[in-house]
Amino acid sequence: MLAALVSRVALALIVGTAGLLPASLARAASAPDCSTSATLADWGENSTGDIDVKSGESCLLPIGIRGTVTDSAISQKPEHGKLKKVNASTFEYTAKAKYKGSDTFAVKATGQGPKASGTSVITVHATIK
Repeated sequence: MLAALVSRVALALIVGTAGLLPASLARAASAPDCSTSATLADWGENSTGDIDVKSGESCLLPIGIRGTVTDSAISQKPEHGKLKKVNASTFEYTAKAKYKGSDTFAVKATGQGPKASGTSVITVHATIK
């Protein structure tokens, strides 16, 4: 009975702090969000962003354009790391171990927002420390 209560409390904390996590995020949930700086436009407009990540580490990159993401894909792979699609609105970037420097990649996402809908390309410049 105590184990069931602990599980419910843990689930409530996850739901309360990050929204309901899909099952596909269970493994990636241990990866923190990257330190980001982004200029996000409306759907149908391209955006850019900057992230900081430590060499050999991973972080989650949620698509931050307001509204609903209906589809997404990697449109430019990184040279010094790996980029993995976790779900339609979240990607996981893993920097190459022992590499320090910069990396660039891009994600193409389609969605519907309060003001516009369309497809956007989000280019991310990573600083690997």
